[in-house]
Amino acid sequence: MKKIIYGLLIVTAAGLLWYLFINPTDYTINFKAKATAGTINQTLKLWDHNLTKTRSIHKIEDIIQGQDPKHLTQIFKFNDSIHTYNWRIGDTTDSITEISVYIRDTKHSFMNKLKIPFLYTDFEKRSEKTVLDFMKNLKEHTNNIKVSIIGKESIPEKYMAYIPIKSKQFEKADGMMRNFSYLTNELANSGVTLDGHPMIEITYWNQQNDSIHYNFGQPIIKSDSLPKIQDIKYKQINTKPAIKAEYNGNYITSDRAWYALLEHAKSNNIQIESKPIEVFHNNPNVGSDVLNWKTEVYLPIAN
Repeated sequence: MKKIIYGLLIVTAAGLLWYLFINPTDYTINFKAKATAGTINQTLKLWDHNLTKTRSIHKIEDIIQGQDPKHLTQIFKFNDSIHTYNWRIGDTTDSITEISVYIRDTKHSFMNKLKIPFLYTDFEKRSEKTVLDFMKNLKEHTNNIKVSIIGKESIPEKYMAYIPIKSKQFEKADGMMRNFSYLTNELANSGVTLDGHPMIEITYWNQQNDSIHYNFGQPIIKSDSLPKIQDIKYKQINTKPAIKAEYNGNYITSDRAWYALLEHAKSNNIQIESKPIEVFHNNPNVGSDVLNWKTEVYLPIAN
């Protein structure tokens, strides 16, 4: 009997020592969201980007992504405390993703661990308020987008006049807006016949730092007398097997469909090329509910 008691005491003591001195987390918050891991990743980064020192949440530096898009770290300052938030985004199952946030106050970690099991501390309240701010932001975003997986289809064959652009993912729509009038006006003034909706072709996508290279273009009727215009190039988009989604929402965040297609490809063991093609059906300058904006999104199937 004594051996059992001694064993329990040793296990308890070891657990207590681990909790107080080794465990890197003071407080953990778990929640679920109806969104893909990619949507959560991008919304978290955009939320972090929009934080300013005029708000109650003061970030020390920009959010840091780990070796994969499901591990991210933020560092905030609250009064005299530095808080580290380690976000872990789980796998998406039936459109639901689990998120865990491991939070630590580097200056008051030991006292937090002593108090939290017995008191509802200001540290817990501050942590919950911060995570809730993001959760509200994520909920608002997901209420204003819709992604529908269509399945396997072919990328339509088009001949395109385009402008090559390099940017971050969340700057994609800005690049389109800055070049749309120039591209279409130059083509119209040169008598070029348009042949479909504006589109983009992603030629490079770095999922670690969210940088992309893309061709923003306008499908046209190919002819032997196309004008030579500064900054505008021409190319053929060949038909190719792909998986397709329809995205409804602001074009700024149409990349949410990219991540939905990645999840679909993974779930169905489809080998893909991470070079999406998007076709935009609505003019954003004509006022309407963004949920009525339609984008066809294709992810090419690898040969």
